[in-house]
Amino acid sequence: MPTVLITGSSGLIGSESVHFFVQKGFRVLGIDNNMRAVFFGESASTDWNRQVLEDKYGERYRHYDIDIRDRTAIENLFQAYSTDISLIIHTAAQPSHDWAAKDPHTDFTVNANGTLVLLEATRQYCPQAVFIFTSTNKVYGDTPNYLPLQELETRWEIAPNHQYQAGIDESMTIDNSKHSLFGASKVAADVLVQEYGRYFGMKTASFRGGCLTGPNHSGAQLHGFLAYLMKCTISGDTYTIFGYKGKQVRDNIHSYDLVNAFYHFYQQPRCGEIYNIGGSRHSNCSMLEAIAICENIVGKKLQYVYTDDNRSGDHIWYISDVGKFRSHYPTWEYKYNLQQILEEIYYAQVSRQTS
Repeated sequence: MPTVLITGSSGLIGSESVHFFVQKGFRVLGIDNNMRAVFFGESASTDWNRQVLEDKYGERYRHYDIDIRDRTAIENLFQAYSTDISLIIHTAAQPSHDWAAKDPHTDFTVNANGTLVLLEATRQYCPQAVFIFTSTNKVYGDTPNYLPLQELETRWEIAPNHQYQAGIDESMTIDNSKHSLFGASKVAADVLVQEYGRYFGMKTASFRGGCLTGPNHSGAQLHGFLAYLMKCTISGDTYTIFGYKGKQVRDNIHSYDLVNAFYHFYQQPRCGEIYNIGGSRHSNCSMLEAIAICENIVGKKLQYVYTDDNRSGDHIWYISDVGKFRSHYPTWEYKYNLQQILEEIYYAQVSRQTS
């Protein structure tokens, strides 16, 4: 039986990966020590999702409460399954700009050092395995903010006929920009993943995600834009819009569509690849546009406040150009659009509240 090891297995992308690969006939080893509750408080805990996975899949899903920075524990696990592991999906991370600035040491050790521990364990014990890393568009820092942008009624938009009209591709530089400390730690991890592919010939890829979202997201104010927005719309809690008149634009990709992209890469892997991956022109919105959709789905108005203090290094407009990935894997397609994503998030949150 093929075996996949998934870090952050109780989180959004990790748990989606568990569901996907169990259904493909894999045995899944999940690593998650619920650091999300440490980062964002008990309301962001992923323990509920771990319990769902264990109850649903039994022996097909084996959970390990391990910190990815614990080299000894990670190496012991890799060694125990060295002949079985054919795929590593690394989703565990400290994912917030703001939190990183509060505790740079933890942010960097989780995002960068933890990735190094996993890469080296892969090289030592299962070097033929495919290694997939969930990177971020924040590796480009604030460079996207210097693109020629136009202010429209509900969003910022790139100037017509610009080279990035279809979205930002992998040609954008990661240098000479302000990344936030979170972005810097993810750059370090991203480059390590590339280097293990190029230097050691390992089958590695960094997927530089836009907004990753879906019904299993434990959204919090500092991370999980659509899930937290929907949570506030349902509950009546006050939402805060940070800067840019609420017209900042993000592309949003459903967790299933991202994991399906991982599967395509796994089937025909390459060495040291980078891919921009997100909702692209297929699924994107501004904050104001997302609020309107949430209000329509829930049937009531969102209570929100606005502050001009945008988050440092935050993007004004970011849409991914997924053309490179499509050129390598032309059979990959989106399953979800923005409306479907938000409807799924709504029904999942209502279901959890009433269960």
